[in-house]
Amino acid sequence: MTQEERNLKETEKLYALSAAGDWPAVREMLTDDFFATEAPGLPYEGVYSGKDGLEQLYRKVMGMMPVQGLDLIQMTAGGDWVIVIVEMIASDADGEFRIPLAEGTRFRDGKVAEIKPFYFDHALVHRAVAAGKVAA
Repeated sequence: MTQEERNLKETEKLYALSAAGDWPAVREMLTDDFFATEAPGLPYEGVYSGKDGLEQLYRKVMGMMPVQGLDLIQMTAGGDWVIVIVEMIASDADGEFRIPLAEGTRFRDGKVAEIKPFYFDHALVHRAVAAGKVAA
């Protein structure tokens, strides 16, 4: 199995464990100095670091937005990086809508060292957050 094949398999596993809420297993997949960076302008902008960083980010995002699920469109790998094209499925009073993004996941020594999401349209994120406030 190549490095890229292993990283793709591990990324799929990370998504599945995160969706299942198996945070002890997720922590085992992360480096001690793991970090995820959310872009300025997003309601959850900032750096989430350490073994608990991904769980903190996940809970914050899911607590702010009515996300029904993720649709993994495609993954590709090269070197230490896996890029995942994904759509978050959210809804508001106007119905279901999708938030397209690409997430870069960087591996080091077989573990996830960094995640960097790139949202195509920040307005869709803000729409989902507004819907979450109405639902709360």
